[in-house]
Amino acid sequence: MEHLKYPIGHCDETWAQKSKQELIKLIKDFPTKVKHLVESHPDTVLLNTYRPDGWTAAQVIHHCADSHMQAYARMKLALTEDHPTIKSYFEDRWAMLPDASNIEVEPSISLLLGLHHRWGQLFENLDHIGWSRTFFHPESQRSFDMKSMAAQYAWHGAHHFAHLQLAFK
Repeated sequence: MEHLKYPIGHCDETWAQKSKQELIKLIKDFPTKVKHLVESHPDTVLLNTYRPDGWTAAQVIHHCADSHMQAYARMKLALTEDHPTIKSYFEDRWAMLPDASNIEVEPSISLLLGLHHRWGQLFENLDHIGWSRTFFHPESQRSFDMKSMAAQYAWHGAHHFAHLQLAFK
């Protein structure tokens, strides 16, 4: 079951060691990869799960939109406030809400396309001080800087893209 939950492995040191440019490219390219994958399959596969008792492919796409919006907002807070404490949320509960449990994924893909475009612009224009800005996550009881968040969300996109590939088989 572990290989279905984490088909590309956990977010480990190899992701943190990637260059900023590589992380930015992965983040910028993620929505287009999802869009092309979805367009190359019938809508019915959006109801498939990537593992027993897992989310449907549609829920994975909606989750990515929700999660990446949260991450982007957290980074903007870190860039404009002094080490803010962010608010956590129940992603599993969000995935069960009506807007995240249907197969109409086009709005979430559109959201991801725009969001990741802006996210890429933000990252590409950060200076050394910007990359070192941090926020505090109360759930994990640790601080995150922009580079660690870029690594986390480059991994997150690749992680869920692998889930979609499993669901679409």
